[in-house]
Amino acid sequence: MALATVASRALAGIDAPEVTVEVHLGPGLPAFHIVGLPDAEVREAKDRVRAALHHAQFEFPSRRITVNLAPADLPKDSARFDLPIALGILAASGQLKGAALAGLEFAGELSLTGELRPVRGALAMALGTGRAGRAFILPAASAAQAALAERAIVLPAASLLEVCAHLGVGHADDVERGQARPEVHFHRHLGRIDPGKRAARHRCQRHVHLP
Repeated sequence: MALATVASRALAGIDAPEVTVEVHLGPGLPAFHIVGLPDAEVREAKDRVRAALHHAQFEFPSRRITVNLAPADLPKDSARFDLPIALGILAASGQLKGAALAGLEFAGELSLTGELRPVRGALAMALGTGRAGRAFILPAASAAQAALAERAIVLPAASLLEVCAHLGVGHADDVERGQARPEVHFHRHLGRIDPGKRAARHRCQRHVHLP
């Protein structure tokens, strides 16, 4: 498909309103535009996403790419939209099935090599995804904070390739090296934990391996 949508979240004080990341691949000279009140960090996602996709051996489309962060009247800040933008490009270009994104929300900053870096507001975003009834894929370094949210289903990953492996995307050369399905750990919050009991929560955190 030439259009894909990915669910994510912004930060507005202590709230994390939902943001729909729309990615459209259109005709014309190759270009990459991000609209929807993005700040400088969000606009810089163009270079991080391009490099991360190339490093992961995905095809970066030579098309006119338009990314809309809706709603347009909500300011968007930080690099948390890197991951959903990258996945939207993969889905819009047919390298990832759009149906694989259903029921999930994403946030994460991408390094140029595709590693996922921590993001601010993980707890607020996890609270929002829990209320929406979706699972939340985010950087592993932010998972402990997100796991404090009630009813949150948190799926931490270390890289873009790990996320894509969970979504059913791989490469033939990865299969030959035995790297087509990196492990992604499934963390489920087991109940509200008082601040003084956080250390105990980390000792009791469950890990269930996804196939």
